[in-house]
Amino acid sequence: MNGKVALITGAAQGIGEAIARKFAQHEATIIIGDVQTERGRDVARGIGASYVELDVTDPVSWAAALAETGGLDVLVNNAGAGCGGPIEHQDVDQHRAIVDLNLHGVWLGIRAAVPAMAARGGGSIVNISSIDGLAGVAHLSTYVSTKFAVTGMTRALALELGDRNIRVNSIHPGIVETTRDRAMAPAAMARLQKAIARQPIKRMARAEEIANAALFFACDESSYCTGSQLLVDGGHLAGPFRDPMEG
Repeated sequence: MNGKVALITGAAQGIGEAIARKFAQHEATIIIGDVQTERGRDVARGIGASYVELDVTDPVSWAAALAETGGLDVLVNNAGAGCGGPIEHQDVDQHRAIVDLNLHGVWLGIRAAVPAMAARGGGSIVNISSIDGLAGVAHLSTYVSTKFAVTGMTRALALELGDRNIRVNSIHPGIVETTRDRAMAPAAMARLQKAIARQPIKRMARAEEIANAALFFACDESSYCTGSQLLVDGGHLAGPFRDPMEG
């Protein structure tokens, strides 16, 4: 990663922060893009990175962020969120906000990044999807829909951007231990633990393990990979037990 400029969205915490720290260990020039200004700046200072305030749902914000990078080799589209519940009880505005963040945010980021990457002779785009972008889950229709869309976008843009030496791949994490997961209600955590117990690897993923996958797609060791989906799920999708929301 030495000499590569990488922009990571949603990198003020969780998986995005782990990716930023992993890239820093491999001497990339890192730009942390997030709406959490104080936290983002703290993480950036700690790893010798730069911070830009970036609302991934806003094309103007993307243009401003790219103007500050001074070139771009790697884009990690990590920012995202979810909401759950039976579809008839879900809030329409919340649904639209999740679609805007998880789907349009990725599309806008790639749209903004392509000219900057092409100007440097190519690059790597890493989209953080989910196991829920490969298999359905009850009561997560909005989240699942956006993550399936990211999976499809990855494949379509791999075909479109190959001639410009821009690779596009997606990572599909399973159940990852983050601060948000540790704050779950006991009943929800119990359902997750039942799902984890059915996996071949009977634990949550560490955020660093997702970062390792991002590092692979970002660096030249994956030079023949584009349009690929890499599962990092402890074998969750290998078996028939699929629904962590229902246990």
